[in-house]
Order: sequence, then structure tokens, then C-alpha cells
Amino acid sequence: MIPELTEVLTRTPAYPEIETSLQTQTAVATAIRRTQNYLLRAQHPDGYWVGKLEADASVPAGYIPLMHFMYGKIDPLRRDKVVNKVRRLQNADGSWSAFHAGPGDLSVSIQVYFALKLGGISADQPFMQRARAFILAQGGIDEANVITQVWLALFGQFDWEATPSIPPEIILLPNWFYFNIYELASWSRATIMALAVILTCKPVVPVPASAGLAELYVQPGQRQTRPALRSDSPGWGRFFLFVDHLFKVWERLPFQPGRERALRRVEQWILDHQEADGGWGGIMLPWIYSLVALRGLGYTQDHPAIARGMAGIQDFILEDETTLTLQPAVSPVWDTAWATVALGESFALGESGLSPEHPALRQAARWLLSQEIQHAGDWRIKNPHTPPGCWAFEFINQWYPDLDDTSLVPRALRLARLSERAEAGKAAAIQRALRWILDMQSKDGGWAAFDRDNNKSLLTHVPFADFISPLDPTCADVTAHVLELLSDLQPGNPAVERGIAYLQATQEPDGAWYGRWGVNYLYGTSMALAGLAAVGLLPEQECMRRGAAWLLSRQNQDGGWGETCQTYADPSRRGRGPSTASQTAWALIGLIAAGQAGHPAAARGIQYLLDTQQAGGDWSEVLFTGTGFPRVFYLHYDLYRVYFPLLALTRYQSNFENIGSFVERSMQ
Repeated sequence: MIPELTEVLTRTPAYPEIETSLQTQTAVATAIRRTQNYLLRAQHPDGYWVGKLEADASVPAGYIPLMHFMYGKIDPLRRDKVVNKVRRLQNADGSWSAFHAGPGDLSVSIQVYFALKLGGISADQPFMQRARAFILAQGGIDEANVITQVWLALFGQFDWEATPSIPPEIILLPNWFYFNIYELASWSRATIMALAVILTCKPVVPVPASAGLAELYVQPGQRQTRPALRSDSPGWGRFFLFVDHLFKVWERLPFQPGRERALRRVEQWILDHQEADGGWGGIMLPWIYSLVALRGLGYTQDHPAIARGMAGIQDFILEDETTLTLQPAVSPVWDTAWATVALGESFALGESGLSPEHPALRQAARWLLSQEIQHAGDWRIKNPHTPPGCWAFEFINQWYPDLDDTSLVPRALRLARLSERAEAGKAAAIQRALRWILDMQSKDGGWAAFDRDNNKSLLTHVPFADFISPLDPTCADVTAHVLELLSDLQPGNPAVERGIAYLQATQEPDGAWYGRWGVNYLYGTSMALAGLAAVGLLPEQECMRRGAAWLLSRQNQDGGWGETCQTYADPSRRGRGPSTASQTAWALIGLIAAGQAGHPAAARGIQYLLDTQQAGGDWSEVLFTGTGFPRVFYLHYDLYRVYFPLLALTRYQSNFENIGSFVERSMQ
């Protein structure tokens, strides 16, 4: 055993010991019941849970320019509600952040500033002057990310010539070619197909002179006329800019063989990928740009594709008397599966032996079964012989089911007992999911979110990589969730050993794991330890001990754990930040999985949850702990503050009998 790990794992911190007394057990049980009741009250009559999902201020702000582009107008009441919403999110220095309490973000601030001006707010307002000063100090529009510059070009506020080209001809490249659209991540693929149309047609909807952004250029008379070559652009970045130059030469030719055919192919691809709810990919980014692309092709407001798309966006809007929030996505399958797992595990510790028959679990299971996807989406390109049987994150997203939800839903289903006939259908659905998951394992032994072997690193240098993560590589958190499922269904499958080897190989030198879909190392480390423990790794094994030691070393003085989104840009901050309920729960889940339930740090973490629980059974949490695109786009899942603490409290409660013996051993 490594000496420094022994010290971290066994030393008694300089805090009063919190004994696992009857009083503590009673407090934990009471907290569990409160949270159970909170979730039961929050369940939709149809059986699902869905919490509010928020991103940065540019998302609700973008509703104003979108309505201007699509209709030339916006309802004044909704406009004012958007203005109220984003004004409340402004920082003292005039900026807007990519996540709550984060530093000002140039691109987010530019998009919000533009929306406010288009919404009738004068640039002379003091809060607008502060915003302008921040933007100019950061380099102005010329330094914004590419997607912001494209957005502004749609309204005549940036030169199309200075945006990168995406020739529609890329859709004609065969699937075996090194670069083709199916080598891009699902979200990038859907967005780039729309952008291929937009950057070819270059539509512009003029805005009033009062909404112009000339003042956001450091040198207004010298606006860019070609994509900038940044001083830090690596070799491949320079290569792609050279290729972009060739594309622009091609676009200026009077005759472009195949251009019209390619454009029609992209147009049909976009139409084919529109979902029943009117959206694309279940998320706002490709959704909005697909609508803009169709308008750029001449589709009218009353065309069925446009009408469905705009109507579907209304379901993503949360509105009250004074504010309007546009959600970047909705998460009912994810929320329902986690809530079911948390409730199912906590019910199993209760007095009733019929907990799998609890009405809430049965309702949730029936709803989850109704959401199974048996459509062959884009994942079929690399898995042509794999039958579908999977789940997506959203209510409707037939084209892009994901591994995270598909590995979690069967775990939730197994916690509910249905009628005999329904049980047979449930078992068949779980088997379909199992086969799909096994066939989606990548060559490195891990699992990614949406695709298999989506890892051609050369594509990380394309011009849009500064906002749209172009790849969907394997990651520790998704792999760990898959291992937890396989531990129940096929523990002896060779895929398990390959998954274990992947997690061992991707552990950081300090013992942590990177978290792709949650912030950040706390999420990755917790999920990895839970997955490894599920498939049989013992607390004594080195990777488990190193992971636990890292978690212990990151506990805050108040007993909780926290980490900010800044760790994606600055890994030296890993595991550091104000304590949150969700991240404290993750750390506890990881420690318990690593055999550290009896460590005093775990008791202090539990006490933090007990002390901060609200009377209604939930916790207050405003910080963002979810990840969209690392370094640029983050998410706040409202229910993370509920079901993850419930899961941590439940697993701690289930370990009460082991805690006393742990303390005795550690004191010897």
C-alpha cells in the first residue's frame, strides 16, 4: 500500500468525531423520508420527473433575435420578460457568465448585449455601458467565438466573408472516407449540416439602426473580412484555415459543379432528421440553426417544417409573471431514471417488502418503457447490424439515443415490479438495451455518449471547435454507468474487463477521473469508483484507494464538497469550489463505493447534507454542476440537488452496520 494513501485514508481530521449513534441514524432516516416525499410530490401524473434545465443568459436572450429572424417581430410582453431575465444575470463588471458565479464570458456577453439592443434597450443605459466596456476590453466582436460571429452575421452585424466555410459538398463524402459527417459528434453533425446551408446561402435579416453593434468593434472601421489566424493556432488549426481559404476561392468561381446537388442533399438530410416535436437532436443549438437554414433556403413561415419547429420551441419555454427562460433542452428520461433509482434504493431499506410495487416506481417504469426508441438513428452508420433498443435524454429524440440514459434506464426498470405481462415486456426491453450497449463499446474499452469510436482528434482543430465540441470520445462517467448495469446483467462478459481496464488507464496521476458530463473531477471520480465497485473491485485495490484518497483530500471545511466549471479550463482547480448538495452527494457515493463509509470525512459530509436540507426535503443549489460543452457551455439541472443527495443518504444508511468496524480498524 502507498504510504501517503494510508495516511489520507486513516488519519482522524481535527474535527469532533461524529459518531454513528442512534441519533445520527434517526436523522438520516428522517432526511431520507423528507426527500422521498419531495420527489413523490414532484412526480408528473404520467409517471415521469423533469426538472428545470438552465444554461447561460445567451440562451433566453437568443429568443429575441430568433423571433426577429423568423417573424420580424416578437410579442412585447415576452420581450420584456426576456430582458428582465437576462438583466438579473448580469455581473457587477457588466458582463454575463457562461455559468453561475463564473467570470465574464465575451461571447455570451456579446449575444446578450445584441438581444437587449434588439429588444429596444438603449446603449446609453448605464448597465449597457458597463457591458460594452467589458466587451471592448476583451477584444470586441473580432475575438468572439465562431458561432457568435455567425449569429451576428445573420443580422448584418458581422461580415460573412470572415466566417469559416462549410461547403455542403461534405455530405457527398462516403462513410469510409477519413473525414465525413458521421465522424463528427451527433450534436456537431446536426448543427454543421444546418450551418453548411447557412454559410452557403448567407441569409441576412436587417435590424433597426438602433440595434446595430458598430460600437462593439475595437476598430469599427476595420471589421474582419476573413477568418482570423490567432497567434496560438496550432499547426492543424493553420491547416484548416488554409483549407477555408481554398473553399472561399471555390465559392467565388462562377461555376461550381455539384454545388446545387449537394445543397439539396443537405436540405433533405435536415428535413429527414426533424423530430415529431419539430426539433432537431432534442437541443436548441441544432434546432435553431436548422430553422434558420430552412428559412435561408426560402421556406416560408407557414411551411410545415417551420411551423412545427417554432411550435416545438414553445415547450422549452418556462415563463412566469416577470421572466422568460428558454431551456437548452429538457431531461425527463435522465431525471426519471435517476429519481427512480434513488427512490427504489431508499424504499428497499424501508419496512415494506413490496417496495418494487410502490405506485410511483410502477408509474415511472411504465413511462420509461413507453420512451424506448426502436428507430435506427445515426448511430447505425457504424453499427449496421445492431438492432435498436435504447433511450434518449429528452421526451422526443429518435435520431440520437445515448449510452448514459440507456445504461441507467434498465437499472431503474429493475427496481419496479409490474404485472406479469408487463414484466415480460420489460425484460425484453432490457435485453435489447443490453445488446445495443455492448455493440456500442469503443475499441479503447470505454463508452462514449452517442457513438462508437468517434475519436479522430484531427477534427478538434476545425474552426467551429471553439464552441461546438466536434468529437464524442469515450469518457469515465459514461463507462462507469455502463459497468454498473453490466454488473447486474452480464458480470462475466469480456466487455466488463475491457471497461475496467479503460477506467484504470484513464485515472489521473493524482487519483481523480475527468468528468465529461458533470462538473468535473468530483463527478468523474465518484461515478468511476461506483462503477468499479459494482463490478467487483475491492477497496484495497490501488485505483480504488487512490480515488478515495483524492476525494478525501478535496473536502471543504464545512464538510461538503464543491467544484466549479472553471476546472475544465484550469485543471489545477480540480475538486475546489463552494460546497453544493449534488457534488457532496457525488463525493459520498464515491467514498462509500470505495469502502470509506466509516471514515470521519463521510460522517462530516452526511452532516453537511443534514444541516443544509430544507424543510420541504430538498436542498438549495444555484451553482452549475452539469456540463454541455467543456470550457464554453454548462448546465444547471434542478433535480440534481434532490435525487443525488437521496442516493448518498440511502447508501450511507445501508452501510451503518459496517461503519463501526471501519472506525475500530482505522484507530488500531
